[in-house]
Amino acid sequence: MCYDMLAVFTAGMLALLARFDFKIAEVPGAYINELWQRLPEMILIMLVIFWLLRLYSSLWNYAGALEMMYIVSACVLDTAAVIVLFLLDQAGERYPVPRSFYVFYGMFLTMLVMICRYWYRFMRAVRVLHRSGAYQRNVLIVGAGDACNQLIKEINNSSYIRKRVVGVIDDDPSKIGNYIHGAKVIGDRSCIIEKAKELHVHEIIIAIPSASPKHIKGILDICKETGCELKRLPGIYQLVNGEVSVSELKDVDVNDLLGREPVTVDIESIMSYVAGKSVMVTGAGGSIGSELCRQIAGHCPKMLILVDIYENTTYDIQNELKASFPELHLIVLIASVRNTNRMDSIFQTYRPQIIYHAAAHKHVPLMEDSPNEAIKNNVFGTLKLVHAADRYQVEKFVLISTDKAVNPTNVMGASKRICEMIIQTFNKRSDTDYVAVRFGNVLGSNGSVIPLFRRQIEQGGPVTVTHPDIVRFFMTIPEAVSLVLQAGAYAKGGEIFILDMGEPVKILDLARNLILLSGHKPDEDIQIVFTGLRPGEKLYEEMLMKEEGLKETANKLIHIGRPIEMDEQKFWEQLEELKKYVVTEPSDIREWIKEIVPTYHPTES
Repeated sequence: MCYDMLAVFTAGMLALLARFDFKIAEVPGAYINELWQRLPEMILIMLVIFWLLRLYSSLWNYAGALEMMYIVSACVLDTAAVIVLFLLDQAGERYPVPRSFYVFYGMFLTMLVMICRYWYRFMRAVRVLHRSGAYQRNVLIVGAGDACNQLIKEINNSSYIRKRVVGVIDDDPSKIGNYIHGAKVIGDRSCIIEKAKELHVHEIIIAIPSASPKHIKGILDICKETGCELKRLPGIYQLVNGEVSVSELKDVDVNDLLGREPVTVDIESIMSYVAGKSVMVTGAGGSIGSELCRQIAGHCPKMLILVDIYENTTYDIQNELKASFPELHLIVLIASVRNTNRMDSIFQTYRPQIIYHAAAHKHVPLMEDSPNEAIKNNVFGTLKLVHAADRYQVEKFVLISTDKAVNPTNVMGASKRICEMIIQTFNKRSDTDYVAVRFGNVLGSNGSVIPLFRRQIEQGGPVTVTHPDIVRFFMTIPEAVSLVLQAGAYAKGGEIFILDMGEPVKILDLARNLILLSGHKPDEDIQIVFTGLRPGEKLYEEMLMKEEGLKETANKLIHIGRPIEMDEQKFWEQLEELKKYVVTEPSDIREWIKEIVPTYHPTES
């Protein structure tokens, strides 16, 4: 305020001097006297207007275009008020001060007020230039839009971010050659590799929140060849909420390189069958089970019953659901699906109406070493649940199956195929609708290849791939679970639902991409080692057996496999014999499995 009071007087004197070509001897004393007489009123007017327009309540360290607009508006209003003040006192044709005084006064006042307010910003810019030699990371930003504008402002203004924007990339020819806060738009995507090398870029930021996955993949396919660390803004909502900042940046994930739109379903329209029902999820602490619980909990079930043998992950999902859905009637039980009496007790007490059965041993190599456990848990755990669901009149029973059940080469896949056969045959004997949902690998799930690769890269390698030609189908956890829930809505009983997993992905490509995204070069910084196929592992997975045909559903990503004809009486007799035999811990259980699953062809250990 003291500075502004001095600025009013200084602007007035400079205005008079400017009128007389800055020759102080030629300024009439009457004009100076008039200025002195009106000075207290001018100061009071200025203080009131500046206060009303918040010039005394802004944080000038962060002043931008809005604050500049307030300054100009305040000075224009103040000048208009000064004109009224002086002219009200005029006598006849005599003007108290020259008419040009008002123009010069407004100009000088605006200049002086702006200098004071923006001095902070000027000094910060000087510090940024002074510190430029201390920066450790040169940054290249892709996308010369609003997100880029805000990111560069934050990087330039922060005292804590040790980055320097050395250039911007944009495919719009009209932007190339222009500057954004001192950073030049140096070209389109075709010159990313060249400019990254020329400008010694350490980090590339993808600042195009609204871009489609296909567009992002095209840019990443270029950027990953630079060896720079890659980051990107998560989504357009960051722009809408005004949250674009360096803190919102995330590492580029291998999901981004799949290059397809995420699978979406209209959950609201299909989850009405869950509302008001008692729903039980087995294996609730696992990757699929926990995501099932999250999505079901948001659709008003009467009761959600979590069942799992492993307490640690179950405890985690219990706490998460309590925090996110405090009104949810949540029951959490530690139990094994292999314990008949325990299952009967749970069914009798809580009377579930819908069951999602995700509990299973799923790790292929481990089950090759412990095949009897795979049969006990996967086959007979499922069988006991199926019987309990029938006894207690469950409405729907949804089994989580796997593509490894198709022409299985491992015990885990064969055990899941037996589970599918149980579902299809028992459906004819019960009023419960029994269905299975078959899908491939889930990105980021417990024990999946991506977390393993990340750990190996963090440790400096090597990254281990079983075979250079091995391919797998991939889907994210939320995608897989949303399709499982929709399949449950379609269930009429006896179906095997098969999810469309898109195109198969080479594991070697995933490994190379993860190494590149981490800022390293494959086979130079991080070695890739081929370890050979593990016991029971196939080069490629199948979603459908030769005997099965596909029937479409309303969702083009969900298909129904035609049931395979089989001797059901013989199947149940074989199951009864297998049940008695497996508890003796035999060494030849695979031979018994082959009798039940003719498509099972175990690989040599």
